[in-house]
Amino acid sequence: MHIRTLGKGLQVSAVGLGCMGMSQSYGPNPGSRADMIGVIRSAVEAGVTFFDTAEVYGPYVNEELLGEAIGPIRDQVQVATKFGWDIAGGKPVGLNSRPEQIVKVAEASLRRLGVEVIDLFYQHRVDPDVPIEEVAGVVGELVQAGKVRYFGLSEVGAATLRKAHAVHPVTAVQSEYSLWTRDPEPEVLPACAELGVGFVPFSPLGKGFLTGSVNAEASFADGDIRATIPRFDAENLTANQALVDHVRRLAEAKGATPGQLALAWLLARQPWIVPIPGTRRVSRLRENAAATTVGLSADEQADLDALAARVGVAGDRYGEAHMGLVGR
Repeated sequence: MHIRTLGKGLQVSAVGLGCMGMSQSYGPNPGSRADMIGVIRSAVEAGVTFFDTAEVYGPYVNEELLGEAIGPIRDQVQVATKFGWDIAGGKPVGLNSRPEQIVKVAEASLRRLGVEVIDLFYQHRVDPDVPIEEVAGVVGELVQAGKVRYFGLSEVGAATLRKAHAVHPVTAVQSEYSLWTRDPEPEVLPACAELGVGFVPFSPLGKGFLTGSVNAEASFADGDIRATIPRFDAENLTANQALVDHVRRLAEAKGATPGQLALAWLLARQPWIVPIPGTRRVSRLRENAAATTVGLSADEQADLDALAARVGVAGDRYGEAHMGLVGR
């Protein structure tokens, strides 16, 4: 596993691990807590050093899980977590990026993770009630205090990114990005290139769709977020099948899996892009890590670059309420 640099100095593995699904959003976990700790430690053995969590995952329990898993190997990993939600009664009830809340979340996340410093601290969603300059200033103070190393933003618009970066350097933007979610390309990725900001795609495998394991006959368990996403209703899955079929054919020709091809495409986009696929299985973890060995020719990259526009993508990536929270 080679190393990539986000922003001006955060060095991480080229493929990270998104830990959210170990605690929520994809239905009942087939493994135990001990199993998930084993997956995280197996990731390190496979060369993965970059782990993504958030206070709102669970809430709280995902940070606790990751903290326990990395306890003996803290010096080998980089941890990203997030602030920005107002959590009450065990669930998010809105946004909250007021300065005192950011400081409170940082302290609580440090305790749950069992670390002395958070490597990358993202604002999870832009809070329209708090100027982004104020948010950047507070995180800058946490950096000065030695509690945070680097500042990040999630699902942010390009103009907001520039405003934040002018106050305190933004090291990474995290947003959904994959072969079927191309939203960051027109404005956000060019802004990242201009400012020297890294980019961290979450759901780089299309919440499982790009692995070829989800089709129109798929049924989703209680608690699986995909049951609420328009792109995953049966009609849209049928319409989108042409995209994953194309990916599968090219992957087979290269002796790779569809998921590896989807990750290889992201890795080939820019040297400062670091995808964070999530998984709860060691076998899938190793498959994802091996995507760094899949090479794409210029013609193959061009073919995949144009794929979504050529075959079309049906359905929004979130429901209406969540779509209103992104790109601000």
